[in-house]
Amino acid sequence: MIEVHKLNQLQPGQKRRKLALTFGALERDVDGIPEKGNEYNFKNISRADYIKKLISIVVQDKELIPERKNQLEALLSLEPFDEKRACNLARNALLSILGTFPAEWDLIIAPHPSPLDENGLVRQRDFFPGIYVYAEDIRSPFNCGSIFRTAEAMGAEKVLISPMCIDPNHQKALRSGMGCIETIGFEKKSVDELEEFAKKNDLPIFVLETGGTPIEEFNFPKKGICIIGSEELGVSPEALSKATYGRVTIPMKGLKASLNVGVAYGILMQKWVEAISSK
Repeated sequence: MIEVHKLNQLQPGQKRRKLALTFGALERDVDGIPEKGNEYNFKNISRADYIKKLISIVVQDKELIPERKNQLEALLSLEPFDEKRACNLARNALLSILGTFPAEWDLIIAPHPSPLDENGLVRQRDFFPGIYVYAEDIRSPFNCGSIFRTAEAMGAEKVLISPMCIDPNHQKALRSGMGCIETIGFEKKSVDELEEFAKKNDLPIFVLETGGTPIEEFNFPKKGICIIGSEELGVSPEALSKATYGRVTIPMKGLKASLNVGVAYGILMQKWVEAISSK
């Protein structure tokens, strides 16, 4: 954190960068997840009043567009004062002026609290037994975290990953996973090991890939493993050969006919859960 009077001594560009960083630190502090050494610790002014003073500096920036200025001034007058929203709008307004835009994994999102009971132990998850996803060679940590988040939310039992998949414990994967990677857990398996696991547990294997049965017509199994492939190459020929239960496809009308792998998996899980529930 920086004292307000020191900000006014900085050049415009340096001031904007410092303010953007400070608002980011404040957002984390508001969420209760401050980075070590960046906790709010001024004793002579409340955090809310400190934020208001910083925003008062931002609204004086000549490069700030009128719409952003009006938004921030409106927030200053609201009671109760929304500290997080004010910091977020101010930070993104500054980043826009600087020409710097955050990647998805840089967004400041507080993780959901772990599902602990009164004894501090993780509560039993409610899930559909025997429902698995196999993430093959997912490269993006953001996509990896998104897959875990969807799997946990929609009731998969566990996530299985290929040896070449991005490490789910990557900082950016953990951030986009919102605590779900730690909650649902995962196992690393080669394609051959996946086949052995499926046979041992009597689980059919199918793939989410183009050229298959439209998702509305696909006969989802009550239990099984769905393979989703990498962002660049899709499901590998080796993995396709293991999918004896078939191939499911999401029909698309767009010219690109392309979906992010995390989004596609979310659509599939919704349909799979609907099918299981109806049976």
